Amino acid sequence: MSYRTLARHQRAQVWVGGPDQTSPELVWESDDLLVEAPNWSLDGASLLLNAHGTMWRLDLAQPARGLTAIEFSGLPEVNNDHVLDPDGDHIYLSAMDGHLYRGALTGGAVERITSDDGWHYLHGVSPDGSRLAYVKIDDFADPGHLTVLGPDGRPLGMDTGAGHVDGPEWSPDGEWIYLNTEAFSEQSGHAQLARIPDAGGAVERLVASDTVDWFPHLSPDGRFASYLSFPAGTLGHPADLSVEVRVVAESDWSTPLQRYPLFGGQGTLNVNSWSPDSTRFAFVAYPIGT
Repeated sequence: MSYRTLARHQRAQVWVGGPDQTSPELVWESDDLLVEAPNWSLDGASLLLNAHGTMWRLDLAQPARGLTAIEFSGLPEVNNDHVLDPDGDHIYLSAMDGHLYRGALTGGAVERITSDDGWHYLHGVSPDGSRLAYVKIDDFADPGHLTVLGPDGRPLGMDTGAGHVDGPEWSPDGEWIYLNTEAFSEQSGHAQLARIPDAGGAVERLVASDTVDWFPHLSPDGRFASYLSFPAGTLGHPADLSVEVRVVAESDWSTPLQRYPLFGGQGTLNVNSWSPDSTRFAFVAYPIGT
């Protein structure tokens, strides 16, 4: 595995939208650095993105100054599955060696926190910071399954039914884990949005759609959510497709408040990117043009 790069005449654009924004705002773009999956820092001042196998910071007060690399030591190349620690000072990272790491946002040495029991793709940290929710893959020919890593370091698999799951992250109150799952369809790859109680139990479908829906992300106040919608029949969450970022009220997933069509997919909205005040969130588009 290796990090992604831009195609000829392609750009990476970081946008910000929200429940009240009919038109999103372009805050930064590049024709040489393919950035992915923004996290919004807990102080509200910056976005944290991966590109070229490492992490970068974008100062929202001065985006024209560009990105600043976060210099980690002992960290393999990372992918686009990274989540902030609730302490606001650290970040959890999924690396291309299949393991999860924790490091300070100021850089420096990192700590590996997973054992050699398969591949791990992180998406959620519990509100109290004590547990991690990730997708565990033993064999890439088989579906990934939801796993929770507790403070004792022991992984606990959770039953979500048949089919691949992805994007698990906790609700702000810690009572639910939100995810996308193929459990509601016999059609291969037809991911739909769902949630499962934190303690385990029945998987609850959030919306029934003809599109392939991935990565539900709740705002910090729990009132809104964003997610990424792929065309019907899409397998997985590939790059370079015409997709749509949607904003909904958490109380009504079937009626989008905003729709942002764009060219993207992989890297656009893999992780939670809401601002601390729940008014905005960030996402990435990858247009191609002369």
